[in-house]
Amino acid sequence: MSARWKPNVTVAAYIEHEGKLMWVREMTSRDGVRINNAAGHLEADEDPLQAVCREVLEETGHPFQPEAILGFYLSDIRMTDGEPVRFLRIAFVGSVGPREREVLDEPIIETLLLSPEEIRARPHELRSPLMLRGLDDYGAGRRFPLDLIRVQG
Repeated sequence: MSARWKPNVTVAAYIEHEGKLMWVREMTSRDGVRINNAAGHLEADEDPLQAVCREVLEETGHPFQPEAILGFYLSDIRMTDGEPVRFLRIAFVGSVGPREREVLDEPIIETLLLSPEEIRARPHELRSPLMLRGLDDYGAGRRFPLDLIRVQG
């Protein structure tokens, strides 16, 4: 019997802060230093809202206040061993409060405040093309209510 296939569910934040968007510069195992949203994997004991709040705090040191869902994005990548992996990314828009943590998650080098134009000018530094797709949706004013996600339990 073959193993059951499951997508990797990730969350990402488009954080409005001081008139720009907050990003992280991180060390990746595959591509070296890259710019990314504060983002990460959904863990077994949390819903997507809890996950994005946790990830933003861990990666930026700021508490995150989600205000809307930006979108749901599917992406296929090939791992270094050639194995295809599918990701379902749930992107949120929100703001952050004052910094609460100085120590950030290990792969994070620093947080950055960059305009959409500054991000678009650095495509070779971005971790994923999904960042630009989300940025397009962000700029177009695309927003969905947080209660679009229903948690049964």
